[in-house]
Amino acid sequence: MTSSTETGGATGTPDKDYNLIWYVEACLSNALRLETYIADAEREKDTEVADLFRKAQADSRKGADIGKRLLRSRLDGA
Repeated sequence: MTSSTETGGATGTPDKDYNLIWYVEACLSNALRLETYIADAEREKDTEVADLFRKAQADSRKGADIGKRLLRSRLDGA
């Protein structure tokens, strides 16, 4: 479902804020999921895949941190 205008009618939150909250949650969820994948790769002694997942996990954490800072600044200015 897409809209060309921000309404916030369903959640009471403007879409731009909701979208940013969703993004942060998705990044954090991905970082947590990757912890399992890293453990799986390490158990199989596949360091190449484990390193790939660690990099992806670091990128997810970075995305979450950036998103949290942006969200914080937007909510403080609301």
